[in-house]
Parts: sequence; structure tokens; C-alpha cells
Amino acid sequence: MIDLLTKLCTANGVSGSESSVCAVIKDEIAGYADTVVIDRNNNVLAAIGDTAENNIMLDAHLDEIGFIVTYIDDNGFVKVSPCGGMDYRVAADSRFKIITDSGDITAVVCCMPPHLSDGGEDKAPSADSIYLDTGLTPDEVKRRVSPGDTAAFDVVPVKLLNDRFSCSSTDNRASVAVLLRVAQMIKENPVNTGVTFAFTSQEETYGKGAITSAYSVNPDKAICVDVSFASQQGVSEHESGKLGEGAMICISPVLSRKMSNKLIEIAKKHYIPYQLEVTGGVTGTNGDKIAVTRSGIPTAVVSLPQRNMHTPAEIISLDDIENTARLVFEYLKDI
Repeated sequence: MIDLLTKLCTANGVSGSESSVCAVIKDEIAGYADTVVIDRNNNVLAAIGDTAENNIMLDAHLDEIGFIVTYIDDNGFVKVSPCGGMDYRVAADSRFKIITDSGDITAVVCCMPPHLSDGGEDKAPSADSIYLDTGLTPDEVKRRVSPGDTAAFDVVPVKLLNDRFSCSSTDNRASVAVLLRVAQMIKENPVNTGVTFAFTSQEETYGKGAITSAYSVNPDKAICVDVSFASQQGVSEHESGKLGEGAMICISPVLSRKMSNKLIEIAKKHYIPYQLEVTGGVTGTNGDKIAVTRSGIPTAVVSLPQRNMHTPAEIISLDDIENTARLVFEYLKDI
């Protein structure tokens, strides 16, 4: 699992430019699926079993937050704008990789030294103030970097104590790993339903991948796997889950209460640890888009607890990955 997460989290895939991570996922699931395609919207769709009669769609978005290059100034600094909900508090001085046609270029975010600041050094920088410094001359930068190139956190994944894993883009590559584990379980112990795995694009920017995938797959039901907030310093327990204590089963007006209740029943029956996440509105996941596609698709959402969301130091639990995969698999077995 560590090797898989490392491969997934280090693959390039800023929202809207996911071709590299699509190729990695296609290669990983090819050994389990009957068919695998990458569609025109950078969704990886893999089918197992007969999906004509009964088809359950399992969704996990594959894109990550990052930047897109807008222009290069006369001094060679690269101006960028956000793709997704970048946390500007941690952007200053962070290391990024600019992803170009000729390869990745290491860069750092320009940051004003506190000695020269106006006293506002504790404030997060604004989006308009973010520039990347590659160390190259202006001419070299303009030759190698183009407007429209993307940039992602350049982070070395690390395994922490207590079976925890930290990297950028575990939102949502950790959930991709969950679905790959489910596919492996089905290969070892087939289920009596067709399953379409939808690794979808652009969740961080619009949700286009989930919308088009759900429309084309037209499943009978769907389960969306994502990440949600884990308790940590400053985050109250009633607004979050706990690392290592299982999947967070969401209850929301937009979701199928019947499916949520069934997931709870399955978790209790098989002694799989779980938590509840209750929201009075939308979920903030692809589940919101899937549930209202076509004439409506009964949808459930299960989430991995994650600390430090949308930063280069996101943290998830390997136990949660395994237990979430078990929960989804046992739900499929019960059909």
C-alpha cells in the first residue's frame, strides 16, 4: 500500500491536466478489470462483471489542487493562479514542480522576508501575489515554461508512525487506493453485481468528471469515496472524524438515506469500524453531482479522515484505507 500510495501521490494530475495520473491508474487496475478506458474527459472507467443488468458505480476523483501558469514577467518570475482551493497560508516558500511538455521544473514560491514586511507577515498571501521562482534566466523560463502549464506541490511522501502516511494529493489519491483495493478484493472473491470504477477528473475545480461519468455509466447506484476532515489541534471533534477509526459514512439530504443506513448495517455486521458525518446540506463531494445526474442516481458517500487538507502535509491512516475498502466490498457482496 505504501508503494501504491507513493506512486499515486507523486503522479502529476492538477485538475484539468490529469493525463499522467490517468495512465498510472489505468495500469494499476488493468489486472483486475474486464475493460478499462480513459474517456475524453480524463476519467478512467473500469468495469468488472456484467454491468448491463445491475451496475454499481464507485467514484473517486483523481485530480489534485495546484496552480496554472498565467504569464511570465520580464524578470523571469512565473505568475500563477489557483486550480482548486489552495491554502495560501502554506503556499509561501513552498516548493512546487512546474509541469511542462519537456519535463518538470522545480520552483519555489516567492516570499517577502519578514525584515522587509509591513507588519503583515502573519497574514496569508493573496492569490494575486503568488509568483514562482525557478532560478532560470528570463529567456530560459520563457523558452521552457508556457501559459497553461500547471504546477503542483513537490513533496516526498513519508510514512509516519502508527501506520500513517503523509504527502500532498492524498486528497484524493488515498481514495483511489481504496477503490484499487476493492478491485483486488473482487478479483479474489467475485461479487454478484456489475461494478464500474470511475476515477474522475476536475473535482477540485468543477466536478465535470463526475457529471459526465455518471451520465455515461448511468448506474443503478453509486458510492463516492473521498476525504473529509480529521480531528486535530484547533478542529473540534463534533466537526470531524478521527484518524484510524474507520470510514466516515455521510448522512445528507442529497444522499440516499437507504444506502447510508445499509452501509452502517454492513459495518456493524462485519465488525468494520466506522464513523458518521452528518450534514444538513450538500456534501462538498462528487456525490452531490452524481445524485442529480439524469433522473437521479441513489448515491452514498464514505470518506477517509484526513488532516491538513489542501496542504503539502496531508495525513491519512493506512488502517482507514483498508477498512474503507472492506466496507465498500462487503456492501457489494451483500447485493
